[in-house]
Amino acid sequence: MTHFSPAELAAQLKTGLLSFPVTAFHADLSFHEASYREHLSWLSQYDVAGLFAAGGTGEGFSLTPTEIDTVVRTAVSEVNGRVPVIAPATGGTASAVEGAHAAEAAGADGILLFPPYLTEAGQRGLIEHVSTVCRSTTLGVTVYSRANAILTDVTVAELADRNPNFVCLKDGVGNVEQMTRTYARVGERLTYVGGLPTAETFALPLLQLGYSTYSSAIFNFVPEFALGFYADVIAQDRSAVYRKLNEFVLPYLDIRDRTKGYAVSIVKAGVNAIGRNAGPVRPPLQDLTEDEVRQLTALIGKVK
Repeated sequence: MTHFSPAELAAQLKTGLLSFPVTAFHADLSFHEASYREHLSWLSQYDVAGLFAAGGTGEGFSLTPTEIDTVVRTAVSEVNGRVPVIAPATGGTASAVEGAHAAEAAGADGILLFPPYLTEAGQRGLIEHVSTVCRSTTLGVTVYSRANAILTDVTVAELADRNPNFVCLKDGVGNVEQMTRTYARVGERLTYVGGLPTAETFALPLLQLGYSTYSSAIFNFVPEFALGFYADVIAQDRSAVYRKLNEFVLPYLDIRDRTKGYAVSIVKAGVNAIGRNAGPVRPPLQDLTEDEVRQLTALIGKVK
């Protein structure tokens, strides 16, 4: 059973940094429950506002529905109420509804609704898609606006009016005008989450647009640095933020940007680099080269 009503979840998520843990795999690419539990136990010792299981950084796109259910149940069991656990709902509308039901049965505290698989859709169709999922669950729903499901400010406002449990909007686009329009129209009705890859890069400017938190992938392997960076953002300490961007984040991006999919692969490589067993990534992603791992390990050493 969830520990948070939708309103309580919305209030909780805006209080701190958000964790998107990697999903640990064995060498044969099967789920490594023991390593995943160990990783969650370590991360949950730090002060974060929410843990999103089997999300993008957690390679949820490569997991079967049964595997997603196992990962979510493992997270709920391991975290044991110390921090809210958010589960994914993915695919077409019917599949996303099934995912929402599974998340609720697993004891998750909320849903992260991903864009529907593959197909293009207009705003009216997206409204019905999101609303159908929201109506199917009592959990608070975070909607991920990105890719083939980019929501306009008018759409977000209608969804907020129609669905009381739509409580959080995660942006994966970074369109400043659209984000400004959305916040101006909807205001504090929603919690807003920065969801671009390596969200630290955008955190300071997006704070001015009402995005008080973001999903931190690097929290997986440099949690103290990630939390310190977040504190500097909230304090609007520009000097500290840009010093840390130059010290770690921008060189990290230089490695990340070499190959498509490295936004996930480099996070798992970082976890492995600090001596925690996350295993390989699943295809179609590819692991970093040995030289890139050495470069990443040296970079991590500068901030640990």
